Amino acid sequence: MNWMPDRNTKKAIYKQLAEYIEVGIADGTFPHDEPLPSERFLAKVYNINRSTVVSAYDELESNGLIQRKRGSGTTINKDIWGITKKRIPSWNRYIEAGSILPNLAVTQKIRKEVTDHKLINLASGELSDDLFPQTSLRSMASNRSFIGSLGYDHPQGNVILRKTIAKHLSQERKMEGADPSSILITSGAQQALHLVIQCLLKPGDAVAIENPSYSYSLPIFKSAGIRTYYLSMDKEGINPDDLVSLYKKHKIRMIFLNPAFQNPTGTFLSPSRRKAVLDISSKYGIPIVEDDPYSLTSFRGNEVSTLKSMDTHGNVLYISSLSKIVASGLRIGWIIGPKAVIERLTDVKQQIDFGHSSFTQWIANDFLESKDFPAHIKRLNLQLKKRRDQIAKSLEFFLGNQVHFHAPEGGIHIWCKLNKEFNEMKLLEESIKRGVIFVPGTTMGSEKGYVRFTFARENEENIHEGIKRFAEALLLVQE
Repeated sequence: MNWMPDRNTKKAIYKQLAEYIEVGIADGTFPHDEPLPSERFLAKVYNINRSTVVSAYDELESNGLIQRKRGSGTTINKDIWGITKKRIPSWNRYIEAGSILPNLAVTQKIRKEVTDHKLINLASGELSDDLFPQTSLRSMASNRSFIGSLGYDHPQGNVILRKTIAKHLSQERKMEGADPSSILITSGAQQALHLVIQCLLKPGDAVAIENPSYSYSLPIFKSAGIRTYYLSMDKEGINPDDLVSLYKKHKIRMIFLNPAFQNPTGTFLSPSRRKAVLDISSKYGIPIVEDDPYSLTSFRGNEVSTLKSMDTHGNVLYISSLSKIVASGLRIGWIIGPKAVIERLTDVKQQIDFGHSSFTQWIANDFLESKDFPAHIKRLNLQLKKRRDQIAKSLEFFLGNQVHFHAPEGGIHIWCKLNKEFNEMKLLEESIKRGVIFVPGTTMGSEKGYVRFTFARENEENIHEGIKRFAEALLLVQE
């Protein structure tokens, strides 16, 4: 037994041992007619805890390679070498070998908790059911005469919907000259971001993202081998000078920005900085990916310009969707860019899913064209503002000088700095025990001491109760 565990690698020792034994079973190091070494023996030989050996044997047993019987020890499963020669794949090894990395463990935990338990949900970035235009959408779904083809639609998305989106962008987001041929319909903004990263960047490329930001939490950058560099934020958004410094030092290939009511900070990139960012993009030839889920959610009722509407050189790839303003379940998003880029992204999307569902495209088109859409946006902003006001009042009432925050003028998130040190995971666990959940700040940024609350998912009463429970949990973990 010349093998020894490598204590310098990130792979767990029990997994290393399990793989060593599996290879040994295949090459005859461990004869199939003899018992495998005992747990105590292996622990002593390799100077590891017995529990580590137990975990290795548990994994081998779950994969059908070994059998454990009390009084008989651990033996190789005879069926491996018998008549049937059947084996269970080592699924854990396949899972770990995938090219797309899993979400952060805390992100997976939040998703599981909100799915499996009834909690006051201040974590999920979506609207509550009562903010969806359910009556309008259901009426359109039931009364609509489906006159389109039920086969595969145009690879870029239904042409009628793309024309409607182009009209919508011109009227609602002041984006003149949007051409349906330069629009790709995607499964929400998330798929659009994935397509951009997978199709337009290569391993080793450097990109700039906001810190904190939603993009910070996405494992897709690391999965694709992309190097991410961070742009710090203040109350007016990123500092364009930082962008120049990053470009000169790391040769930034692309900039990812959420300029309007940014997730998670709620900040709005000021007009002067928007112009500076576009000037830098033009000077150095760096494309900008503008992620714009919230520009129509201005609580002041004023029109909000997009970077794309100011882009005179075609440097901005514009991404948006109906997920945050109409219904996340429609899965209707879009990306606008140069035709050659859209054709490239379309080709890859077709490889993935052969295009988007015709039914949801028809419903989205009818709703965008109807008088119900502007009425819905007006009502949505009124309700979101009430909830924003409520969470601000509740934070001040229950936490006072323990928290610092800036109340956003749009969007659905509020970013809070807690003024005392705390254990992030303990705070999350204690909050869940009390029936409320939020997003720990380090999942969205490099600095500790922050939390993100989403106020679109709950009504005012639940928001108040949720912050009360959060304050109780915070008091406990600080003691």
